[in-house]
Amino acid sequence: MSPLHQSPADRYGKPDERPIAVNPFYGEANPTAGMTDAPPKHRLPEGPLAPMTAYQLVRDELMLDGNARLNLATFVTTWMEPQAGVLMGECRDKNMIDKDEYPRTAELERRCVAMLADLWHAPDPSAAVGCSTTGSSEACMLAGMALKRRWAARNADRYPSREARPNLVMGVNVQVCWEKFCNFWEVEARQVPMEGDRFHLDPAAAAELCDENTIGVVGILGSTFDGSYEPIAELCAALDQLQERTGLDIPVHVDGASGAMVAPFLDPDLEWDFRLPRVASINTSGHKYGLVYPGVGWALWRDAQALPEELVFRVNYLGGDMPTFALNFSRPGAQVVAQYYTFLRLGRDGYRAVQQATRQVARGLADRIEALGDFRLLTRGDELPVFAFTTAEDVKAYDVFDVSRRLRERGWLVPAYTFPAHREDLAVLRVVCRNGFSSDLAELLVEDLGRLLPELRSQPHPFTRDRGAATGFHH
Repeated sequence: MSPLHQSPADRYGKPDERPIAVNPFYGEANPTAGMTDAPPKHRLPEGPLAPMTAYQLVRDELMLDGNARLNLATFVTTWMEPQAGVLMGECRDKNMIDKDEYPRTAELERRCVAMLADLWHAPDPSAAVGCSTTGSSEACMLAGMALKRRWAARNADRYPSREARPNLVMGVNVQVCWEKFCNFWEVEARQVPMEGDRFHLDPAAAAELCDENTIGVVGILGSTFDGSYEPIAELCAALDQLQERTGLDIPVHVDGASGAMVAPFLDPDLEWDFRLPRVASINTSGHKYGLVYPGVGWALWRDAQALPEELVFRVNYLGGDMPTFALNFSRPGAQVVAQYYTFLRLGRDGYRAVQQATRQVARGLADRIEALGDFRLLTRGDELPVFAFTTAEDVKAYDVFDVSRRLRERGWLVPAYTFPAHREDLAVLRVVCRNGFSSDLAELLVEDLGRLLPELRSQPHPFTRDRGAATGFHH
């Protein structure tokens, strides 16, 4: 007999044995609901849970995460207007790759590329090519591949023979995605080390590392180590001089993950973008100072000649002939829609106001921390709204790792880390100010830090106490 034709007693047994629809939060009347036992962590459960039960189990675990607004380690946007969240929710089921099914989403992506090309002074914004990505890491991979393919085409008689191994020149302060690119695509990474108080790439040193196998040089507009801009114009000038001496024509890619959405509004006279003829491509993170929730990035090339045609693939099995040159295939269109919303919502004046307010908070906070007397600033937040600081020379009782750990007890996430090759002796704290980190929150941070200092100053000297293996700090 079909279950639909069974009596309730046949289906459920005796009346008092029926499952009772009681919220398991208020008792164990429904033990199969899943709240009386720990949820499985390493295998799928045998049966389903009620939607609210599954939601509550996941939500309870997430309660132990930190407060994103107090996370001063991340560059990623942690606040957007409610209207943006509504739009993203309405677009979360749209597949960005399916431009035939979702032509208006594809059009919004095209408009964003055109707006960025204009913002970055492309010679002909209508001719600039670009695409959205899941973030700057993917965008950097695409830019690196284009550099390698262009170099390979120019050196077809020598590559891929063993005598020609491509290399990419960059500062040692680059984001790890560039090291990944060199590893994945078999490119030698030539890194300019830090020296003294220079914490990023030196243009002359970068030019000296270039040779006939150099596919390009990466300049960073906003180092993650200290928030400073690398001198892109000076880098291009050094490569111009190299070409005059040797004939080597080395292109530049600007990793503007953060700075490419700050400098156009706050430092309009700074030449770092397509105004410099040697700049072939630029990337940025829409989900950083582009002011969009993660994850969206952008990769743009000066013109079609800068992006080799063989990197553009065309598919027609989604209903139309569609070019694609992103690494990822299926991905949501929600973040692209949110980027276009933010461009419309803010405009140039709005972006300028937001970024200026963020820089002012960073500068003011840096000054307040310096005034405490225990710290020395490396940067002051006057390029990216980011600054790094270390303990003063006369501070012996504690170090930056102690400060980071104690601030975490108050809910603040302020990272402490050591610098790379040639400056491993330097350990710093870094504060990233973003939209939503207000002057009031900055005041609370300073107050908490000020309350901690007397305790830190009075603790035992680091040589006489067990610091723990996790700090990684060495005097």
